[in-house]
Amino acid sequence: MTADQLANELEVSSRTVLRDIDALSSAGVPVYADRGRHGGYSLLPGFRTELTGLNHDEALALFTAGAGRAGTVFGLSAPLASAMRKVVDALPDGHRTSLDDAAARFLVEPEIDLLSRRAIPEHVAETVMNEVRAAVLTGRRLRFDYAAPGVPRGRRTVDPIGLVTVRGRSYLLAIKAGEDRTYRLSRILSAAVLPDAAERPAQVDLDRIWAERTARFLSEDHIAVDVRVRSSRRDELLDAARAVRSEENAENDWVRLDVAFEDLRHASWAVWQLGSDAEVLAPETLRIELRDRALRLVTRYSGPTPEV
Repeated sequence: MTADQLANELEVSSRTVLRDIDALSSAGVPVYADRGRHGGYSLLPGFRTELTGLNHDEALALFTAGAGRAGTVFGLSAPLASAMRKVVDALPDGHRTSLDDAAARFLVEPEIDLLSRRAIPEHVAETVMNEVRAAVLTGRRLRFDYAAPGVPRGRRTVDPIGLVTVRGRSYLLAIKAGEDRTYRLSRILSAAVLPDAAERPAQVDLDRIWAERTARFLSEDHIAVDVRVRSSRRDELLDAARAVRSEENAENDWVRLDVAFEDLRHASWAVWQLGSDAEVLAPETLRIELRDRALRLVTRYSGPTPEV
């Protein structure tokens, strides 16, 4: 194409086209000019650009970060797959072959761990995720129906701040009537972006906000439990807990945890599941509750088997 044709196509001046052609040539892009009546600027046939500055290890890091369940975060699996294809297409042939082999040797967050426990992914409806994500990115207010445990289903209108994913659970950080609010995405039943602009800070530090909300959550009315648990059963206890305050290694493959539960009943249920692989050190009320529960079970099975 001639400089004038390129200028018309790109809606710039011919002078800009000539300047950009020189810049491309200086950057190593094989553009060249054919003189004469039917001449113009051409690109060397078969030329493929490489992503600027992206080496093999950097491309591998992208593939690893996007492997496994990471691609499902915030409903971005399809865009991630498309981006990965573009990365592959832009790499030189030699890099592409070695990248395929290297990526096949990394497995990130498989569905089943060494103890044969299957991870149960949190389900968020695609329509809900699309609306929530759009509200966060466009800075619009969000209206949604929310169903929290023990609370009647209700409708909320919030100013979204950002999205956070922790241990397979995703949360919406928002402001409602001037107050900080945090919502589990799996509990949002339906959602719609509103035309009104969200009232939120122009700049956001999600790390700081999440740390502040976590500290506030831990200071609320929950029961704190000091417990020893076998290392092999640690994750089971953490899956049941509302939050972890601290953790340290103990003797003989045990760990000591300071965890928060909803109430005494919740804590008793969670620790009871672990049997002798856990021991509550405090509070005393929970120790008494577990002891009484065990005694009732001993009494039940101490006598002869009843006739049916």
